[in-house]
Parts: sequence; C-alpha cells; structure tokens
Amino acid sequence: MVKIFLKLMRFKKRYIIIILFFTLFFTGPHFWQSLNKTEVVNNPVATNHFENLSIEAQAFFVWDVNEEKVIYNFHEEAQLPLASLAKIMTTATILDEASVEKLVTINLNDIKQEGDSGLLIGETWSLKNILELILVSSSNDGASAVASVMNSKNGFIKSMNNKADDLGLKQTYFLNESGLDLNKNISGAYGSAKDVALVFSYVLQEYPHILEATKYKTISINSLDLTHEIKNTNKEIETFPGIIASKTGFTDIAGGNLVIAFDAGLNKPIIISLLGSSIDGRFDDMEKLVWATIKDLNK
Repeated sequence: MVKIFLKLMRFKKRYIIIILFFTLFFTGPHFWQSLNKTEVVNNPVATNHFENLSIEAQAFFVWDVNEEKVIYNFHEEAQLPLASLAKIMTTATILDEASVEKLVTINLNDIKQEGDSGLLIGETWSLKNILELILVSSSNDGASAVASVMNSKNGFIKSMNNKADDLGLKQTYFLNESGLDLNKNISGAYGSAKDVALVFSYVLQEYPHILEATKYKTISINSLDLTHEIKNTNKEIETFPGIIASKTGFTDIAGGNLVIAFDAGLNKPIIISLLGSSIDGRFDDMEKLVWATIKDLNK
C-alpha cells in the first residue's frame, strides 16, 4: 500500500508541475502586462494645474511663505506699474520708523490727493488705524498724511526705496507714496509680481495686526474724532477661501493689480500677486490661481 501511495504522489507532483508550466507559458505574458499596468495606475504622471488657465494678468507669482518656496510663476521678474500696491511698502516703511500709537493729522495737501476716502482736514488718527484705512480703502490722502509724518515726503520716498533695496527687491522703485500715476506715461511706482509677494510677506510676518483689517468686506475704523465705515476695494474678498490679507491696485497705466494671502491648509499661508490685469479681470484671475494652488498642493 505504501509503495502504491508513493507512486501516486510522484504522479501528482509531475501532473502539478506540468499544469503550472503550461499555465505560465500561455498566461505569463498577460500576467506581467497586468502587473505593469497596475504600476502605471499607482504612479500617475503629475498634473500641472496652472498650465491651462486662462489668465488676463501680464505677470503673477505664487509663494509659499513658511517654506519660502515658489509654487508657480509667470513673468515674475517683469517690471510693471504697481498702482496702489505701493501702499504695502508705505506701510512697511513707516512701521519700521514709528510707533503704531504715533498720531497723524490730516492737512489740506493730503485732502488734495486724487480720490476721497472721507478724511477731514484737522482729523487726527493713530498710525495703526490710518494704516488700516489706507490698506482697506486704498486711501491716497491717508498715504499722503503718513508720508508727512517723516521729515519730508521726499525723505519718506527715499526711505521706501532704501527699504526695497534692503529686502532685495530688484525690480522695485517708488516715485511717490501712493502709486498714483504721475502723468499719462509715468506711474508712481514700479515693481514685479515677485517683489510684491515678497514685500507683502514681510509685512504679513512682521506686522500681521495691520493686515488683519483687509480680510473684511466692510469695517468700522476710528480716528480720534469720528468713526469711518470703510468698504474694501477688493470687492470679491469673501470669495477667497482662508483669506488672511489683501491689497488692490488700479490706475490707467497699471491696469488691475491684486495681491492676497490665504491659508491653504493647517497654518500654510500662501501669497499670490498678479500685475497687469483689468479692473474686474484681476479678481477672476486670482480666483483661478487660488484654486489651482489648492489643487496643486493636494495632488
């Protein structure tokens, strides 16, 4: 019986080996092809979420603040008119020089600036509050008043340019404190999308309390004399997820400019700046860039 059993086992082993051989011979190529297909599925080619966007702006720059890393850029070094984005440097320059409690008084020359943000001759402000008003409403008379806090406006503009040099902003220079066009051909300030993002990052990290007011559609801001109800010049501020801060700019020469900071995750501030769009196109451009950034970070 034992001998019969052993013979049967040897037969079965040969039978199994033969079956395995034919199975691998006829199905093997398909088997390895399926493995290769599985590898392709598990390692897809990365998608660039920025490439096919239709963007009106002439330049833009997407910056990871914490990692100090470029996420995406387009003509980021092109020197373009800044318009009221110049007021970001106005803010940085005065805060480096003066206390937020310093008093600022509005005079006749301030009121003569283009635009009306409701300021009154003789009205007195704390530096902190008038900077909030300037950044939210893009007040040119407010920017003029802040520049007058220094020994002279020319001295203040020189300090703005020195600050640009200190921050390594290679394409940036200022001819006035507001960014208003000087005439039909010359802007009050020039810079690049990259430079704008970097100076905005500087203010965000050094003086975050000043930028906080810019994330609201409307806000009440007090001088020592009365309360002002201020509308944000970023009319689409509430459409951006995780918004931290914002600043607009527009003149005939510059077109539409915009920079925002938003939180793309758990304490992951991202800054996007764009230059040379249109008055309404800048908001559409920014919305596309924000969502492309979020998709890119989560791919």
